[in-house]
Amino acid sequence: MSRLLHRDRTLEELDGVRWPDAPADATGLVRTVHALRHKKLGELTVEDLRTLIAQDVGLPFLLPLALEVLRDEPLAEARYYEGDLLSVVLRSDPAVWAQLPDVADELLTVVSGLPEVEAHLAGDAAHFLASRGAAGTAHGVAGPLHF
Repeated sequence: MSRLLHRDRTLEELDGVRWPDAPADATGLVRTVHALRHKKLGELTVEDLRTLIAQDVGLPFLLPLALEVLRDEPLAEARYYEGDLLSVVLRSDPAVWAQLPDVADELLTVVSGLPEVEAHLAGDAAHFLASRGAAGTAHGVAGPLHF
């Protein structure tokens, strides 16, 4: 997937949109998101990914990177709790999954591979599955999800 070949570029470079500077009275979150758009994708931390994805920023470029993390550590903790990266990925705008069907299938595989979905992630997983039209099994992933 070509999106993954641009780790030496920023979101601003990749999407071609230059955001204005954050307003002087902006919240810390707004200032952080603006600053992260200038950071090279290869330098983004798990927390950076969680922050940007939670704000629906750069999803076509960031979701594949997040899946690389989640493939190795499905319940990676970015900042707040175990599985917080997975939670924001599962809650991503359903429209983005139509653009990234291979990434969505990989996410389904990651979630299906969990022995149990933590209670705080069950709703997020159900939301994702509903957006994909899945009821626990799909796209060659065997076995039910455990909520």
